[in-house]
Amino acid sequence: MKFQQAFEVARGDVVAFIGAGGKTSALIGMGYELIESGWRVLATTTTVIEEEQLALMPHAMYYNMKPEAISAALSEYGFVFLYDVICAGKVYGPSIEWTKQVLDTVDSDVLLIEADSSEGKPLKAPYADEPAIPKEASLVIPIASLSALDKPLDDENIYNSQAMIDKYGFYPSSRVRSPWIAQVLRDAELGLQGIPDKARVVAFINQTPNEGYLRGRARLIAKLALQSPRFNGVALGSIRAADPVLEVQRPVGAMVLAASASEHMDMPKVLLPWTRSRTIIEHIIVQLIKSRLNFVSVVTGHDAALVKSRAKAMDVKVVHNRGYKTGDRLSSLRVGLRAMPENVSAAMIVLADQPRIEPKVVYRLLKAYSEGQGDFLIPTFQTMRGYPMLIARRYWSEILDRRQTKSLSDLFDMLHDNITYLKVKTDTILSDINTLAGYHAERRKAGLQQINPLFRKPDASW
Repeated sequence: MKFQQAFEVARGDVVAFIGAGGKTSALIGMGYELIESGWRVLATTTTVIEEEQLALMPHAMYYNMKPEAISAALSEYGFVFLYDVICAGKVYGPSIEWTKQVLDTVDSDVLLIEADSSEGKPLKAPYADEPAIPKEASLVIPIASLSALDKPLDDENIYNSQAMIDKYGFYPSSRVRSPWIAQVLRDAELGLQGIPDKARVVAFINQTPNEGYLRGRARLIAKLALQSPRFNGVALGSIRAADPVLEVQRPVGAMVLAASASEHMDMPKVLLPWTRSRTIIEHIIVQLIKSRLNFVSVVTGHDAALVKSRAKAMDVKVVHNRGYKTGDRLSSLRVGLRAMPENVSAAMIVLADQPRIEPKVVYRLLKAYSEGQGDFLIPTFQTMRGYPMLIARRYWSEILDRRQTKSLSDLFDMLHDNITYLKVKTDTILSDINTLAGYHAERRKAGLQQINPLFRKPDASW
């Protein structure tokens, strides 16, 4: 993936690069990528960069020129770096307060800012006056390099190592581990320090190889960092590669649609026993938890109290679809979307009567999403589409607009060109339970012993 796709850079963004292990290279790489798309790119620093790095950019000029002169340079070069002073091989940027002025007076498409210093180290903890992020920043990219792994935790190898030692009790000069990098990135007083409240935050783990053990270590760092709701994503890759981003791990929430009635049964189908100790709804929730989704919710309707009692015991969020009697599956989808946390970037839609759901299908969807293969993903088996589905946040407003979508068919028709279909080798995405015969058939397919589920009525104490 390119930077623009991975970080979802939009015209008007003010992008601040902080942290350690590749900030300047990332700024330059993103700048060149955006001018290839026809953007007018301004760049600067609120700290200091090396003078030799100016030669890597198409054009550099004094920041306090007339706006018309800067605009003319943008028209000629596409990518212009603005500085204040060059002294002793160092390039100093204008004051942080100048950011608003240039945004108001110069017709650029994006402003890229190196907003931190790290003295060439691969990992850093900031001092009290760092980083220098302008309040206008709309996207902040904290950077850390995998080359920090196994380095001694000292100031020769790690920027401000003492802050990490003091905060977490790490032993001085001990070897840096994967979870330590994640801890630093997600800490409000370290990796997240000084970031404006309204800015999107997408970290970048630099020097991630295409495969192997270190790719797994980088993915672990991303998963651990995403435990902070402040992150919109964590990108993995290598800044100097032609396609610098291998994948972007983002917070994905799952909603289990459990509102439909059990029309052909005299008990709630989602409360039928599946394993010895779990009902169908509980088994599905466990599969989603095993898949390491960032958030799981259940949307109830019919038999809401009974379903809620089971789901709440699994420590997941439960929301009720008040319109379940007259609404279809789309009404539950809307309720579930409204209940998603702000940092969740996509929702995985799961049916509560598909107990043979497989984590490998969930992983397939998550992998395709993280690698940029699509952001409205539907699995298919022998040309038939099924569940679970994954829908990115950018489509949610259209789904919630009742004037545009009145049924799931309307939704699929409206967003047809945006849907990516993923072929899978299992019919579990198609199977659901509507009758007792269907229930027993699903159990047989799952290799489970046949039982009589009607030996007693379910209640909240089950």
